[in-house]
Amino acid sequence: MPDTTHPNPGNLGNLPPETHSFVGRRAELALLRALLDPGGGPAGRLVSVVGVGGVGKTRLALRAAAEVREAYPDGVWLTELSPLHTPGLVDLAVMETLRLADQSTRPVIDVIAEWARGKRLLIVLDSCEHLLADCAKVAAALLSRAPGLRILVTSRERLALPGEEVLHLEPLPVDGGADASAPAGDAVALFAERAADAGRPLGDDDMAGRAIAAAVCRRLDGIPLALELAAARLADLTLDQLHARLGERLPSLPDVPSPLDLLSSEPGERPPRHQTLRTAIGWSHELCAPLERLLWARLSVFTGGFCAETVQQVCAGGPLAPERIAGLLARLVAQSIVLPDPVISARYRMLDTVREYGTDWLHALGEERAVRRRHREHYARLAHRGCAEWNTGRQVAWCERVLSEHANFRAAVESALAEPDRTAAVEMAGHVGFLWRHCGYLREAQACLDQALAADPPPGHGRTLALWSRGAVAILQGDQEAAANWAIRCADAARDQGSPVAMVAAVYVRGGQLALTGRQAEAIDVLAAAPQLPVQDDAFGAAQLQVRLALSLAHVLRGEYERGREVADEVRTASRKQGEYWCGAFADYLIAQADLAHGDTPAAVGGARTSIAGHALLHNTVGAAMSLDLLAAAIVTTGDAHRAARLLGIGTRLWELTGRAQMDSPDLIATRRTCELRVRERLGDDAYETGYREGLAMSYDEGIAYASSRSSGQ
Repeated sequence: MPDTTHPNPGNLGNLPPETHSFVGRRAELALLRALLDPGGGPAGRLVSVVGVGGVGKTRLALRAAAEVREAYPDGVWLTELSPLHTPGLVDLAVMETLRLADQSTRPVIDVIAEWARGKRLLIVLDSCEHLLADCAKVAAALLSRAPGLRILVTSRERLALPGEEVLHLEPLPVDGGADASAPAGDAVALFAERAADAGRPLGDDDMAGRAIAAAVCRRLDGIPLALELAAARLADLTLDQLHARLGERLPSLPDVPSPLDLLSSEPGERPPRHQTLRTAIGWSHELCAPLERLLWARLSVFTGGFCAETVQQVCAGGPLAPERIAGLLARLVAQSIVLPDPVISARYRMLDTVREYGTDWLHALGEERAVRRRHREHYARLAHRGCAEWNTGRQVAWCERVLSEHANFRAAVESALAEPDRTAAVEMAGHVGFLWRHCGYLREAQACLDQALAADPPPGHGRTLALWSRGAVAILQGDQEAAANWAIRCADAARDQGSPVAMVAAVYVRGGQLALTGRQAEAIDVLAAAPQLPVQDDAFGAAQLQVRLALSLAHVLRGEYERGREVADEVRTASRKQGEYWCGAFADYLIAQADLAHGDTPAAVGGARTSIAGHALLHNTVGAAMSLDLLAAAIVTTGDAHRAARLLGIGTRLWELTGRAQMDSPDLIATRRTCELRVRERLGDDAYETGYREGLAMSYDEGIAYASSRSSGQ
């Protein structure tokens, strides 16, 4: 395995930017840094930060991870597990975090372990308490197979694995020390900073104010989340009023089983600090206006964030008039109940503990089933719209929407599949599966489509689209035997439905499978026989273009470059007319293949780069990897063999992200191998390995940028 040392350490990963200053925790931070030091030996390969909810586990873990990331040349990667509700998806969540858009059907854990072997990286598993068994299983499997990997966990309970280092995180100290004259502790410092953010600064010489602040911090046991919620109230209350109100014992929820019972750091226990946080959140809840409380409860159905437009669609109704939503949401943001997303503008999120409190109240109000149904129906409509407009100029915007709403789509699909109405479930799975297939979520597309189709749903558009999407997923996964079986089922469903466009779409799965398994003559016969219908704006319109792409690919792989170019040019023209990029980027790739075969190297280089840019817009890793292989083959003919070696390294990294290199196509594998041998012959083994390793060490974004640059070569 080539060395994967990164030339620019510390640049890889997905850690979010800090949105607030980090206060205190100097000793804990120093301890975590030491434990996470890769030079420290086997100790610290698994570190768990454990404590009650709201104590600041995630903030500490992310700060420590950010401070050590230069020691991990292959990145520091955060996997947020709070959006997951179904057991068995932790490995898939890690795969998505690492951007391993795997196209294969191997076990997910094998794909991750194979990719991580020989690399040095840190994975942060955040909020593990509701998925302890799954997290322990994934951590144990990866640590045993990837020696350069370390895992940092945040949880209300430890994973209980051998060798696990556990840091029990306590609340912030209120007092600076035993000496009464000592400076105030970190709890007061945090409260003072957040008070200033709310427009109520505490001067250093304001001894009376500092004393009241310390009393507030003691009342809240120094729990950071409780302090931040209380400080946010200073936008409306004076410090004296805040202190007085905190002294009142406000009513909490009835003593019923609740997700908040997980706030304890020990199973089956409700320690005083759990009750303190529960009371502090309840106190913030009591200070909200009635309609703010209702919106808080309804917002709890969202997973992974939300935007104002979606909140209006899902949460309005009854006393919550649609025109009131924006103002009420702004009030919840001002009170730190709802937080702005640190990465995506105009998007919001809720902390787990705050959302769990809202879930309790939604249940107590008797609205949970109704609001969850509205959530499910909203995302069903959204997926339907996405498919209806996929083959248009809104395609890139829809891809970004699918990525940002992925957790909500997942929750909505799970909800639909749990309902007795199989027609609605398969329709939603068909639409979401189509979108996921085109935006890189192949594993989840496969899982939801398999579950929806297993119950043999009744015939209809949704079932046909689900069958087509499932076969198309198998094509990109390189599972050509499965693709052949799905092609038969899809064709039967299209005939039963009597849909000409669906029947043409079904041809894609069969023809694409034949082309990629080396049976190009058969593929051409099957694909050329499909009627060319007017191209629609919807999912089946995209499928019609993909039929022609498969035909072009079959001709190119057979060496019939002129005919392949003609068909690809038709697709590119139609793609531009529709305003879409997914098929257009593949058409650019096929035209560039023909240009290279005819000796027009500058056109081939330009076409490959255009294709890479188009695929990058839609996060299509397999398309970008195919185009990188082509670009390397074109660049070596210009004489820049070192650049070609780097491009081959970048391409290998992207193929690693897809699972099966060249989709297991014998023709594509042979073409790539020929290019490698040619570059190695030009450079010699040592120089080739140097350039190849440099490319392999680049991140996805760095590799795409390098491939797109024109600093040398054509």
